[in-house]
Amino acid sequence: MDCIFCKIIEGSIPSAKVYEDESVYAFRDINPMAPVHVLVVPKKHLASMDEVNEENSECVAAIFRAIPKIAAAEGLKNGYRVISNCGEDACQTVKHLHFHILGGKKLPDQMA
Repeated sequence: MDCIFCKIIEGSIPSAKVYEDESVYAFRDINPMAPVHVLVVPKKHLASMDEVNEENSECVAAIFRAIPKIAAAEGLKNGYRVISNCGEDACQTVKHLHFHILGGKKLPDQMA
């Protein structure tokens, strides 16, 4: 498989890891859109939210259990935003399910 996030998870591409457990890997985005910009990915490869089903939905649950821990460790006491892009129209550039944690400043209330 030629997935950059799978290669990051396995360690063949370096990353600035901020969290890891048996199901989840989180690392700093290389093009941050906020002072804190962390990507949270399942270790199991799923291309997007469109592939989540009853058999694999536990990996998404694990991500959402990890997100508050990551946010707290990053000092996001005033709040944060979680975003996942799904498909071409949403500008999903890496075809591996991932969630962006953005914070560390007042974020705009509208998206362009």
